[in-house]
Amino acid sequence: MDSFELNKIAGAVLAALLIIVASRTFIEIATAPHGGGEHAVVGYELPKPTGDAGGENAAAGGDSTAAGAPAAGFDAAKVASLVDSASAEKGAKLFSKCKACHTNEQGGANKVGPHLWGVVGRPKGAVEDFKYSEAMKAKGGNWDNEALAHFLHKPKEYMEGTKMIFSGFSSDADVADMVAYLNTLK
Repeated sequence: MDSFELNKIAGAVLAALLIIVASRTFIEIATAPHGGGEHAVVGYELPKPTGDAGGENAAAGGDSTAAGAPAAGFDAAKVASLVDSASAEKGAKLFSKCKACHTNEQGGANKVGPHLWGVVGRPKGAVEDFKYSEAMKAKGGNWDNEALAHFLHKPKEYMEGTKMIFSGFSSDADVADMVAYLNTLK
């Protein structure tokens, strides 16, 4: 048998496999339910926590809300009360997530976001030469520990329409550490 015969045999085997796979795929597509019906669920549903399942996590300094759950369980006042005992050093490390858009130096330049030097106590939307979103301009008030905690937890929930793209810190301890760090920028 020469190599030409081997090539013909290999081609026939590959063609047969291609026909089998293509026809199976076509049949699966043709018989799959389309809209209006119930969708098949792959796997199984994980059990939901019952009672005070978040208590251990909250005691460990974490956020007691489940990931993806609404922040109804987030208490900005409680987190603001933790700021005095929070670690500004840990907050400085967490600030690395913010450096792409914000500066933390006195007289620092505005980037995608405004500079954060002196942010605590400053009126919202008050940095000159920075173009704030309409939502930020309309919010009013000053950046106190509670407002910063709520904003850093879920910016788009605190201020719908904000241009800030960061999704927020989920841990109460991380939020308190960040606010403690921002309090040092004076």
